[in-house]
Amino acid sequence: MWRWGACRAWQHGCMTDQAQRYDRIARGYARWWAPVLAPTAVTVLDRIAPLVDAGARRILDLGTGTATLAVAAIRRWPGVEVIGIDASSGMAAAARGEADQQLGPADRRRFTVKVAFADRLPFREGELDAAISSFVLQLVPNRHAALREVHRVVRPGGRMAHVTWLVGDRAFRPDVEVDAVLDAAGIGAREPEVRRGDYASVAAAAAGLRRAGFRAVQAEGRELVHPFDARSYQGFIEEFDEEDLFSSMGRVERRRISGQLRARLGALPAAAFELRLPVVVAHGDRP
Repeated sequence: MWRWGACRAWQHGCMTDQAQRYDRIARGYARWWAPVLAPTAVTVLDRIAPLVDAGARRILDLGTGTATLAVAAIRRWPGVEVIGIDASSGMAAAARGEADQQLGPADRRRFTVKVAFADRLPFREGELDAAISSFVLQLVPNRHAALREVHRVVRPGGRMAHVTWLVGDRAFRPDVEVDAVLDAAGIGAREPEVRRGDYASVAAAAAGLRRAGFRAVQAEGRELVHPFDARSYQGFIEEFDEEDLFSSMGRVERRRISGQLRARLGALPAAAFELRLPVVVAHGDRP
């Protein structure tokens, strides 16, 4: 599951490949995956609330995706401006589209999007008051470089807050059924994923912020919980998680495998679709 999260080359070529893939699957992400992340993602805003209450106005949304954090921040705080950056032009377009739909004209003017890599941010030193990020730091080729860059662009007294995956090995029954269908079709079960970017522990997430220069660091382990059902999980698999595979199939083959997948997933009890994954929420301040 979530094999798109693995990146085996620590260089910009890898990030470019990921950006191009997100260009292709932006629509599936917005429909099937963003709603899974959203309730946990928006908890990051609580970490910067004291700064906003004290006057922080310019906020960076690192890896804005479908603008979940940006839209929530703009709705929560009438005086803030959010600048979203994303390495994928397709995701940046999706962010603009979501903002167009969800925000009125006055609020929409407070959100801008730029296409840029996390370790090469298009801002001057200390230009921003705070930075937020959700489920992005596991994707960047060099997390330390990205955090150092955020440290550079946030003003002294500013804050970086993020939520990211923790390493976990809990089996998810619907994945077993997906692999069984692919194996029976002669495609073969998917390889176990090695997600190198997930933090090994809460302490590791805190240490990463400290190494980047942040102080007064706090980190907390939590659990993301989402109740899929058979239909939504099949949509997630075909239109996002395994979009590359399903889009490469011929029409007849895809119809056959989709039907088999529908039958296997439809036979599972509702409780089997409750997804539970460990995450860490952390923040640190620039001295």
